[in-house]
Amino acid sequence: MSHLAFAFGILGSIVSFMVYLSPVPTFYRIYQKKSTEGFQSVPYVVGLFSSVLWIYYAFLKPNTTLLIIINSVGCFIQAIYICFYLFYAARNDRMQTVKLVLLLNVIGFGLIVLLTHFLTKGTQRAQIVGWICLVFSLLVFVAPLGILRKVIRTKSVEYMPVLLSFFLTLSAIMWFFYGLLSKDYNIAIPNILGFSFGIVQMVLYVIYKNAKKKVVEEKLPEVKNEIIALGDLKHPEPNDQIIDVVKLSAMMCSEIIAKVPQLNNNILSNTEENDKATTKS
Repeated sequence: MSHLAFAFGILGSIVSFMVYLSPVPTFYRIYQKKSTEGFQSVPYVVGLFSSVLWIYYAFLKPNTTLLIIINSVGCFIQAIYICFYLFYAARNDRMQTVKLVLLLNVIGFGLIVLLTHFLTKGTQRAQIVGWICLVFSLLVFVAPLGILRKVIRTKSVEYMPVLLSFFLTLSAIMWFFYGLLSKDYNIAIPNILGFSFGIVQMVLYVIYKNAKKKVVEEKLPEVKNEIIALGDLKHPEPNDQIIDVVKLSAMMCSEIIAKVPQLNNNILSNTEENDKATTKS
């Protein structure tokens, strides 16, 4: 391995470590809200599977100490993320995550190890495992793209792991040159597509990062106009209402006072008639 390839390997390891740490703000938000909300576990499950595969591949190749070290760190960190996700996820999301972990990291990896161990030998085994690593490295870059449909539909990057996308793009550049200079094309080829996917995610983030804010700002003038329109409605003056009530009360009192003598006369006449009827009897 050339000194330049080793230098890119060191830089790639450093950036990859930053990739592993980039979801920390996402999981801190999950911790604060005690919910995984719209976040997905797919990038972390696939990332764990990819790290395990690269460790297996590195053991089959010479001069791959850097791959073993950084992917071992990646396995440890991704496992912590998955456990954290399972703790706060809803029941359906938890079950889907467990199924995906069992499918990829237990059944899938177990079959790969058994089949390549018993059906292949020597350099052929390393080549086959290398191609498998190439395919699943592409899945690591594709996994965050699952959220892009939601970003385009909602015009919001709220649930897009932008730090993860940025560091994956940077990591792809470093590992591409490492694979190219060390003539390991199983490492170089997937990072070409990884860089392309990363650019797409960055572009979408720039397009939609202020979309929600603009929508709110457009709605504010409408709300303000409605409030002003409601304020312009004419209501009866309080003084006029009070005067009307006083007038009505006065009219009712005058009518009652006028009726009182009539009631008294009726009562007296009724009393006299009752007395006369009693005398006659």
